[in-house]
Amino acid sequence: MKLTRMLLSLFLLTLSVSANAQEILPLAQITNQAELDKTITALDAALFDAYNRCDLPKFSSFIADGVEFYHDQGGVTLGNAALTESVKKNICGQTTRELVPGTLQVYYMKGYGALEVGVHRFHHPGHEDTIGVGEGKFIHLWQYKDGAWKITRVISYDHHAAAK
Repeated sequence: MKLTRMLLSLFLLTLSVSANAQEILPLAQITNQAELDKTITALDAALFDAYNRCDLPKFSSFIADGVEFYHDQGGVTLGNAALTESVKKNICGQTTRELVPGTLQVYYMKGYGALEVGVHRFHHPGHEDTIGVGEGKFIHLWQYKDGAWKITRVISYDHHAAAK
């Protein structure tokens, strides 16, 4: 029985990964807004799944080496290694992120990639009664280069307590 469940789980995980990979298209294959929206939505989901699970190698794989991360309360973080280390030190085991439904906007950037704009919430599992839930706006600039989508710029701003 346990083996059957394990095999079923592995099969479903494989289907999920395959479906997610099919939604992420190379820039040159994107021919309309719907395909761009699906691609960036899938990238956002994969990036923040890694962030929420503290899968730092996976998280880092979505970040360009020369990334510039601007945060209204934390200042500037430059480079993939520094950003990944910051997530390790300040996020892992402390914070999870969720995209606020209906807030994601995606814009094509010719010959480069896409601009992603939205609102996200930050939860503090086990501490929301004392820390609360935060909310902020974000802009991610995604570049498609050398066969991979990576974030090259982030602006994270207007952080405040989420409305209850």
